[in-house]
Amino acid sequence: MTIPSKFLFRASLVAASVAAASSAYSAGFALNDHSATASGKALGGVAASNEDISSSFWNPALLTNAKSTTVYVSGAYVMPTMDVTLNSAKDATPALAGGAKDLSADGATNDSVDNTLVPAFYFAKPINERTVAGVSLNVPFGLSGDYGQDWAGRFHATETAIQDIALSFSLAHRVNDWASVGASVQIHKAEVVLESAVGTSTAAAGGEGIGRIEADDTSYGYSLGVALEPRKGTRIGLGYRSEVSFDFKGDVKYQNVAGVNQGLTTAGAGYQLINANVTDSIDFPSVLTLGVEQDLTPKLVLGLSAIRTGWGSMDGINIDFDSKQPNSVLTFGFEDQWMYSAGLTYAYSDKLTLRTGVAMDDSPVTDEYRSARTPDGDRKWISFGATYDFNEMTSATFAFTHVMIDDVSVDRDFTATGEEDASRGTLDADYKSSANVISVAMNMAF
Repeated sequence: MTIPSKFLFRASLVAASVAAASSAYSAGFALNDHSATASGKALGGVAASNEDISSSFWNPALLTNAKSTTVYVSGAYVMPTMDVTLNSAKDATPALAGGAKDLSADGATNDSVDNTLVPAFYFAKPINERTVAGVSLNVPFGLSGDYGQDWAGRFHATETAIQDIALSFSLAHRVNDWASVGASVQIHKAEVVLESAVGTSTAAAGGEGIGRIEADDTSYGYSLGVALEPRKGTRIGLGYRSEVSFDFKGDVKYQNVAGVNQGLTTAGAGYQLINANVTDSIDFPSVLTLGVEQDLTPKLVLGLSAIRTGWGSMDGINIDFDSKQPNSVLTFGFEDQWMYSAGLTYAYSDKLTLRTGVAMDDSPVTDEYRSARTPDGDRKWISFGATYDFNEMTSATFAFTHVMIDDVSVDRDFTATGEEDASRGTLDADYKSSANVISVAMNMAF
């Protein structure tokens, strides 16, 4: 019997499934808390909002909300939970070494997602009465999760971490009393850490070790937006953030793999795992945001949003090694998805504004391709928040969001999923997840 060499190392190479377990706040691995103001109303009407400059992340035309030099600083503390119930797990030990070994006794983990701080910063300065320039710093995509190196599904995933930091330079112009346009260019710096077990748990088949990939890249994107108020009290906004194409470069390093022969055949021939440079190209998705706000009364505002994320651009990965190790390919199978939200803003007094909102956020992950790195489910949000104006120049904002995530199951078996799981064995597990998010912000005008 011959085991094709490219099968026996998928466990680590396939580790670049960049939509991972710990992004419990929003579907996929997008981060949507770029504004405590917007979070308090579950992003309802965010692309049409006239409240402050933080809505310019979704629609750069809203930078015209700045009437003087303005700084807005926001931070969101994301507290996810994920309980994993392990039903079964087996490694990929070759038949010539006794067949697959049951790993179920190694247990599961209920502490595989980490709390995360998501910062955001905005600066706006009017150039004249109609034009505003701005700079912002955001984290559009990110996650942090660690199953540990001893859990039963370690050949499918141990650790995944992603961070995309975007520095934007924006310009917005008020065309007339009811229309504004805006645009920005962005510099994106992204880093990825991907880790899992390699080899097999059976010493006769070479034993197991750990493979860890670290890679990064700098790329560019842009955004466009328009904001309209066709009649007093009715606001409409449309914003678009482009795809961002990354050509990741980094390296893979191994631990305890001296005896792991990844080209194992009945004759023992094959290649050894060696530290090597790696490359891969991945397109982070575009985001289209439509928002509508309607003043119901002088104090009460209704906001509605529809946000489309182009997850279909992430069709998969193809990790290339500058060694004899064969490329590793993983299919994501992501689908473009929409998020819908509705929010209310109530001016309780001259100093205090209250907000609440609900949202439905559909996951891009399909049942067919869900894995230990993508145990993603549809989400529902419940949010509330408030802003207190200390004076005409300074205000503080608070928001709380509870995210309910549909229970999902991961059922990976190479007899059904093919080569992508042939070296990782099988995994059958159930996931229950949720998240709480606390956001605070300060808005200062000069």
